[in-house]
Amino acid sequence: MSDVDLAQRLAALESRLGSLETILGTLADKLDRGAAVDLADAKAGIQAWVTEYVSLRLQQLVPETCEHEPEPAGQEASVGPVLPGTRIRCTDEVLHRLGRIPIPFVRQMVTEKVAETARAERVAVVDVGFFERSATF
Repeated sequence: MSDVDLAQRLAALESRLGSLETILGTLADKLDRGAAVDLADAKAGIQAWVTEYVSLRLQQLVPETCEHEPEPAGQEASVGPVLPGTRIRCTDEVLHRLGRIPIPFVRQMVTEKVAETARAERVAVVDVGFFERSATF
């Protein structure tokens, strides 16, 4: 390799290093400006979002325990099984049929649909006939 070729290669390398230094300087300036973000405000914002999200999910997962009307007088003394996660009375056969649904989220959807229909129609006790009629989507 001749001295001329070596000089050209060194000049090209120095040119590349110069442009790399410029890029790194620009990046450092951007990072310095970004560091001015108030971490306490960011943390408080994330905490507020998480709290709101968890609260919403809990209300979706456990709707019967969130803001519901009290049972009318005389129904508190009712004894017997209830649809899981609700206060809707049902027969043992209905619980057995629900238990035979193998996929948990499908079982939950069916339970919610039956409970919703029972509330709408003001059914006191869900029997097999009502269950079969209301469990269809």
